[in-house]
Amino acid sequence: MQSVEVDAENIIRAITPALDSSRHKGQAGNIAVIGGCREYTGAPYFAAISALKIGADLSHVFCTKDAAHVIKSYSPELIVHPVLEESYNVREEDKKMISSKVLAEVDKWIERFNCLVIGPGLGRDPFLLDCVSEIMRHARQSNIPIVIDGDGLFLVTNNLDLVSGYALAVLTPNVNEYKRLVQKVLSSEVNDEDATQQVLSLAKQIGGVTILKKGKSDIINDGDTVKSVSIYGSPRRCGGQGDILSGSVAVFLSWARQHIEAAGPDSNLSCKNPTVLGSIAGSAMMRKAASLAFSNKKRSTVTGDIIECLGKSLEDICPASS
Repeated sequence: MQSVEVDAENIIRAITPALDSSRHKGQAGNIAVIGGCREYTGAPYFAAISALKIGADLSHVFCTKDAAHVIKSYSPELIVHPVLEESYNVREEDKKMISSKVLAEVDKWIERFNCLVIGPGLGRDPFLLDCVSEIMRHARQSNIPIVIDGDGLFLVTNNLDLVSGYALAVLTPNVNEYKRLVQKVLSSEVNDEDATQQVLSLAKQIGGVTILKKGKSDIINDGDTVKSVSIYGSPRRCGGQGDILSGSVAVFLSWARQHIEAAGPDSNLSCKNPTVLGSIAGSAMMRKAASLAFSNKKRSTVTGDIIECLGKSLEDICPASS
């Protein structure tokens, strides 16, 4: 079975909402990133600011107290919540109480979000991961889409029940993260000769989640259809591009869901799965921005350069009305 290259630009044009004066704040997307700890503050910032640069109205970061001031200093545009805790800061006898407090703080906001991005800069602290697991369970109960990247993939690989059977979950593994998923779920090694069939089997085994397998061509499937995105791209592989992708997918997933609900049977898109549509659009947008940044900066291209190209990349494909 072969993956089918899709017309990603047409999908972007179809699901991107028009800009008009009747819309109010929040209608174009309210995204939350769950991640950020002592060691990692750049990744959640990259994901959250990318969501804004694509066109979301609001972008939040739920992180540890150690990370909050650093992330706030990167940009006043982000709403930063210093609510997560790591084990070193929590006594054993207080863990249950603090876990409940963390969940209560997130629950105050969770119904407002169109999508959660789980994992950028999250780290692997056991107590922190336990708290995030509960946040994911609450998101599922509220039917909120979740995009899982980075250390979020480490978490779900070892706790598949968090996403199993949840059709609004998107996993975005790189080469090494995909290898661990295949070993865990399929009890086998990566098969590059039949990559399409293997990623299809992986999504089916997990229960209909959407998998965006990053690579020379990004392969996207939901256990039913397999699509690929290979347009654009850059030979420069600076760290942080996966964080841009996760923030972009979150926004486009939200827009795709709105488009499908509004258009209903009148939608001219053959695919009606918002997670697949969002993944295709996010992949193409990230690749186009990376290509544009590389054309300007060549070997010196860094993540910030790519983020600054997101707006022009979307405008080239789907111009805003004047």
